[in-house]
Amino acid sequence: MPEELVSVLSRKVVGQPHALRLIAPYIQMYQAGLAPPGRPIGVFLLLGPTGTGKTRTVEVLAEVLHGSHNHYLKVDCGEYQMEHEIAKLIGAPPGYLGHRETTPALSAKRLEEATTSNCDISLVLFDEIEKAAPSLTRLLLGVLDKALLKLGDNTSVGFEHSVIFLTSNLGAADMMKEMRPTFGFDAGSEPDPEQLAGKLEAIALGAVRRRFSPEFINRIDAVVTYQPLAQESLAKILDQQIDDLRNHVATRLGDHRFSIEVDDSAREFLLNRGTSLEYGARELKRTIHRSLMQPLATLVVERRVPAGSTVVVTAESSGEKLALTATGRAPEPVPAPVVHPEILIVDDNTDLLRFLKTILEAKGWRIVTAESAASARAAVLERAPDVALVDYGLPDNNGLELSSRLRSMVRSTQVIIMTGGQLTNDEQELCRRYGYLLLQKPFMIEDLTDLIRNRVKVATGAAGV
Repeated sequence: MPEELVSVLSRKVVGQPHALRLIAPYIQMYQAGLAPPGRPIGVFLLLGPTGTGKTRTVEVLAEVLHGSHNHYLKVDCGEYQMEHEIAKLIGAPPGYLGHRETTPALSAKRLEEATTSNCDISLVLFDEIEKAAPSLTRLLLGVLDKALLKLGDNTSVGFEHSVIFLTSNLGAADMMKEMRPTFGFDAGSEPDPEQLAGKLEAIALGAVRRRFSPEFINRIDAVVTYQPLAQESLAKILDQQIDDLRNHVATRLGDHRFSIEVDDSAREFLLNRGTSLEYGARELKRTIHRSLMQPLATLVVERRVPAGSTVVVTAESSGEKLALTATGRAPEPVPAPVVHPEILIVDDNTDLLRFLKTILEAKGWRIVTAESAASARAAVLERAPDVALVDYGLPDNNGLELSSRLRSMVRSTQVIIMTGGQLTNDEQELCRRYGYLLLQKPFMIEDLTDLIRNRVKVATGAAGV
């Protein structure tokens, strides 16, 4: 079981470990090269009450794989409630009015935009699938089964490198009745969590079977029912939101930044106003914005928060709002350590090596050069590089083969391949799969330094190199 991925996801998707343990193995199976060919990496139907983290799971997975919580392809099924609107997903066929002006929402280009150089997995979210016209589920049968979608112009889009998520609120009303019974022996009592989880899952699966056809359900790898968030989970989500606010203040205000301390009374106020059994944590961000960020912004605009001070947040005795008080000065921040990344340059052109070494060393980077694949491997054994700049045409090896060898020796090394010609489709696919960047000769030195700087950030996590 990919516990490392589950652990990373669990820190940001709170209270749903069962769901994460169902999803994570499919990602690891693909990364190990063992995913079944001819179908998507995984297909998941996410069910459960609103505000429990269904969409958040996709956002966090995008952040882990691609570095941004927005880096995924989302289809809002509420926009496709009429049968004719489904054509917007695949484009109008030739002969129809507006054929050339119609850009399919599920094109190969859109899928590629949902990947990055470091990860070729595209995340596709069909949000609130039950709201779409029935023809959407028929359209998806081929995608979920054979990872293939035929567009209106008769071209095909492959989903073999995609993880497909379908979210739904099916059965939500019945789930709410189960969570908060209003009559019978259970009225007013607190339900047992384990029994409640089983009942909610049965309600969700029953609603799914009534709404979707058996052949559609049979193409789903896992139906995941998200459980209501316990008070402990809601408190963790609140802490995450407060930490996000602190980071926002620290990064956006620069020299005018200040620290924020939220006491227990203020936390209780935000939890009571921003969370509920019915809506989960969905209202929490709006409550923080309305009750904390807006009064904080007023203090900043009125210059009542000195740089380096601490804003203490408490709940007023009336319990109607929060009280914000700026006090003292925060200690001076410890400067971040200076990062001197290691760059390995491999090229059999001695003059070019000497020129690049001179230019790049002037930027404070440590440069190691090699004129052959053999000397490059020997150099890596002595010092592990953060970035390897490798020429494609080496006297004793192919630059792609050497790059793979270097990556096997030091997995964190970021690779840039220099080439004066055009790589084959297979070679380009190999570069895309392993995150190798291509630099076409001749090139401007500014282009090279920008590429290296971006690769250094990925390799070291440094922000100012």
